Amino acid sequence: QVQLVESGGGLVQTGGSLRLSCVASGRTFGAYPMGWFRQAPGKEREFVTAVYWNSGRSFYADSVKGRFTISRDVAKNTVYLQMNSLKPEDTAVYYCAATSGRRSGSYYSSNLYDYWGQGTQVTVSS
Repeated sequence: QVQLVESGGGLVQTGGSLRLSCVASGRTFGAYPMGWFRQAPGKEREFVTAVYWNSGRSFYADSVKGRFTISRDVAKNTVYLQMNSLKPEDTAVYYCAATSGRRSGSYYSSNLYDYWGQGTQVTVSS
């Protein structure tokens, strides 16, 4: 059974930085992507970023491009999300997601992912 455990959330002022971590256990993810999504109160879950495990190729939502960086440590089976220049609109619960490859969909679609972490709260004060 795959488990994803996020950490690193918290309260930060506008312009500040946070680094989220997601430790995966139970399997490795080969050629598949791992992603970060977020959900703000009253809003739908939205794609933030994804990285393909083997190649390291990454993709970002326009809203975070240039501010957020996703990376992975293959040896530690861990994905990181470095968030800089944070804005109040970045406030949300952030979820790490992984796919078994059994589902279809694009890296930016939550439908692709069948494993989810419990989420970590990020709050950016103005």
